[in-house]
Amino acid sequence: MKKYFLAGLLFWLPILATYVVIRFIFKVLDNMLAILPQGYQSTKLFGHHVPGLGLLLALLLIFFTGILVTNIIGNKLVEWSEKLLSRIPIIRSIYNAVKQVANAFFKPQSESFRKVLMVEYPRKGSWSIGFQTGSKFYGTPANQEMVTVFIPTTPNPTSGFLIILPVAETYELNMTVEEAFKTIVSLGVFVPTQKLMIKPNTNS
Repeated sequence: MKKYFLAGLLFWLPILATYVVIRFIFKVLDNMLAILPQGYQSTKLFGHHVPGLGLLLALLLIFFTGILVTNIIGNKLVEWSEKLLSRIPIIRSIYNAVKQVANAFFKPQSESFRKVLMVEYPRKGSWSIGFQTGSKFYGTPANQEMVTVFIPTTPNPTSGFLIILPVAETYELNMTVEEAFKTIVSLGVFVPTQKLMIKPNTNS
């Protein structure tokens, strides 16, 4: 009985977790209709709520905002809005923090989360998988070229530790970021099919 129960649990648990996450994202985006005037709500136009209209509106809004902010006029509007937000004490801190994180993940030329590293942490002789988040950290006592490395916790990779190490003490793995996250979330159960190759990090 235990064998069959665990087999069933392993089948349903990933499906249910995926459903819950997708449903949450869908509901959040679908609530975008709330920004429209009451007369343009689906309940007024069609007589009942139409699921998915808010999601469509959110995707269109994001897409056209992208078109707007990538031209000259849009750049000026972004600069003006950032200057305005930078003058508001509490909002300034929140906005800057969120923007830096978003740039690290989504900006094409960003160096963050592009390399999977192996570092000797938390003690000598033990190794951890981490992600290089920055490569221009100077001013250390030894005046060495340093890198910032984020080491996520297991099985929740959204929290972790930020450590600063000399480049020479970090080693690059031939794993994709996705494979590294799978390894971390699975508690090391998932292992990439290819043979892992470790090489010194060149910080390039």
